[in-house]
Amino acid sequence: MASPDKVAAVDEMREKFRNANAAVVTAYTGLTVAQLKELRRSLGENAQYRVVKNTLTKIAANEAGINQLDDLFSGSSAVAFVTGDPVEAAKGLRDFAKENPALVIKGGVLDGKALSADEIKKLADLESREVLLAKLAGAMKAKQSQAAALFQAPLSKFVRTAEALRQKQAEQGGADTPAPAEAEAAE
Repeated sequence: MASPDKVAAVDEMREKFRNANAAVVTAYTGLTVAQLKELRRSLGENAQYRVVKNTLTKIAANEAGINQLDDLFSGSSAVAFVTGDPVEAAKGLRDFAKENPALVIKGGVLDGKALSADEIKKLADLESREVLLAKLAGAMKAKQSQAAALFQAPLSKFVRTAEALRQKQAEQGGADTPAPAEAEAAE
């Protein structure tokens, strides 16, 4: 029979898995308490880093419908629960791991899809959501400008063609008939 503390811990972890957009499992052996505190700060406001017990976390993840992480829970484990931009948290983990090789990214899950450690590092290489949205807006604006120019092109071409025809007609007609100023002077 499970103790009430363990049941409460599993319930809490299950809710964290359900509410998170992403969860990243790491090994933290060799990191000091000060380094773990620094890591928590580097993850940003939308991520929570917790040292976990493997068996209880495995149960909680399975109850939350996430069974892709079972193989990752061995040895010392900690989970970063991300409720905001997963790119920001992945960058924080990657950058901290570069400075502190004791932190090892084991893998994770993003919106129900399992991610390997390499995929999490690739996720960290992406630009933030805000930058990607700004680029998308810029591209859409450029396409609208191109469309407006495309729609105006036939009209401008028609005007240029009509002007060229008028000038050509004036040149041809000017040789046979006198210009209006010359006709008035002759009278």
